[in-house]
Amino acid sequence: MSESLERPASRLPAPIRALRPRQWVKNFLVVLAPLAAGRLFEPAVLRGVALAFVAFCLVSSAVYLLNDIRDVEEDRLHPRKRFRPIAAGELSVPVAAVLGLILGIGGLALGYLIDPALGITLVVYVGIQILYSAVLKHLPVIDLAVVSSGFLLRAIAGGVAVGVALSQWFLLVASFGSLFMVAGKRYSELVSVGAGAGTRKSLDRYTPSYLRFVWILAAVLVVTAYSLWAFENRSDPLLGVPWTAISIAPFTLGMLQYALEVDAGKAGEPEDVVLHDHVLQALGVIWLATISIAVFG
Repeated sequence: MSESLERPASRLPAPIRALRPRQWVKNFLVVLAPLAAGRLFEPAVLRGVALAFVAFCLVSSAVYLLNDIRDVEEDRLHPRKRFRPIAAGELSVPVAAVLGLILGIGGLALGYLIDPALGITLVVYVGIQILYSAVLKHLPVIDLAVVSSGFLLRAIAGGVAVGVALSQWFLLVASFGSLFMVAGKRYSELVSVGAGAGTRKSLDRYTPSYLRFVWILAAVLVVTAYSLWAFENRSDPLLGVPWTAISIAPFTLGMLQYALEVDAGKAGEPEDVVLHDHVLQALGVIWLATISIAVFG
């Protein structure tokens, strides 16, 4: 059953809101590979990561505009998405298309200037998102994989932008962590609007029990892969304390806290959970502190 919502208050002009700046939080995933490698605060690495973040913000906003243009009719049926500037008629389709083109070209050009490998990563991201918007979003399971790839490519981008090797454990954690978030997102959408509401065709093929199975399976694999990485990286611990092993605790508790939001149907927008859940934020700070001591200590 669709929920009745009032238009969210915002002082930002429609073109800025259409870029979904709140979702730029996802692009901070570019710091993960350099952080895990203990190289984040090298001046050249930090500069490269910052520029990769900007490039991904530009390109992802271009993709959001493209999706909103294609999905305008479906968005008008959604209790929340109907307030997006294009669906609400605040931003015309031609203006949105030109804005998206400028951002997309600018982001790709910046990516190639930083490193050709980052440029290729951004092109792959855009190509997958275009296929998703045109066809793949209507295919159950495939749509979970494609949306998950967006999170994964952000994590990969930070590594390739500065030449940081991506370990097998990093890729496993990033892959299944992405699946965990996306399955939770779909579960929350299903709880919020229900199947058959006309907002997303793939939702009609999902059931709450199936999506719960997917995000529980993904959560188990994430915690397992992270734990294996943590136990493998305990050399020369500061003060003799196994900080990477200790980081498993806040990491797992953070997963459980996020799962609490998923189970309540409140994780339809992952960035909102991150920005508003103070317990999750506190656990994130604790995890960041322990992992920073482990890799930089």
